[in-house]
Amino acid sequence: MAAYLGACLEEADGDAAFIAKALGDIARAKGMAQVARDAGLSRESLYKALSGDRSPAFDTILKVIGALGLQLHAQPKHG
Repeated sequence: MAAYLGACLEEADGDAAFIAKALGDIARAKGMAQVARDAGLSRESLYKALSGDRSPAFDTILKVIGALGLQLHAQPKHG
């Protein structure tokens, strides 16, 4: 999960909806209902937020990342 999300973050070039879709892919693989429960969100709102059709709120992204057992970290930009 972490490697996939990391690759998507590099490829996204600042496109938050692309990142949301990648998180949606991971959440579906893990079980959307469980991820929604762990994130404190309804399953329906999680599907909408991670559809890739729009950019979800950053707090939603953080909740989902935490529910997936992942964490964000910063590092210097390469190149």
